[in-house]
Amino acid sequence: MSFRELSVPGAWEITPKLLGDPRGVFLEWFKDEQFVEAVGHSLDLEQANCSVSAAGVLRGIHFADVPPSQAKYVTCARGAVLDVVVDIRVGSPTFGQWDSVLLDDVDRRAIYLSEGLGHAFMSLEDDSTVLYLCSAGYAPGREHGIDPLDAAIGIEWPTTTRGGAALTPLLSDKDAAAPTLAQAQEQGLLPDHAAVQEFVASLKA
Repeated sequence: MSFRELSVPGAWEITPKLLGDPRGVFLEWFKDEQFVEAVGHSLDLEQANCSVSAAGVLRGIHFADVPPSQAKYVTCARGAVLDVVVDIRVGSPTFGQWDSVLLDDVDRRAIYLSEGLGHAFMSLEDDSTVLYLCSAGYAPGREHGIDPLDAAIGIEWPTTTRGGAALTPLLSDKDAAAPTLAQAQEQGLLPDHAAVQEFVASLKA
């Protein structure tokens, strides 16, 4: 298993070692020892989620108030998704920037997004199944969203499925009505970079 920090600090791509034989494949998709070595602290697991999405489904950009926010360790057990992390931390040197990892049932990579980051993904195949390990439980009062099609962020969402068919983004009503990054900042919804850094440092203490 190898970790690569993305261009958005606080997010990592995780590539597992696949052990295959005529019966199938085995892999370790999470391992605490190597996680701590890369990130600096253990993942405090409080909730595990599973979502199944049709091709074109676009979920996000989601984030939660800090503290405690909700760090996520995400993989795709079936199908394929483009998983995206967005730096929404006001005052961060990379504020408004994004990076992505293709999560699929071939390379079986994972992505870790630490507290204070925005998360979104688009399904590239029907029945794409995404699994999340979360550091905090879902709490509606502190959960927020940003328009994943915000031109100012400029995420380059795929336009075709893995099979080459055309993709049309399909959003929930809530995600479609989400504010832009600028509007979310004006509304005081976004996390402060210094406060996020202080909280993450407390996890390493």
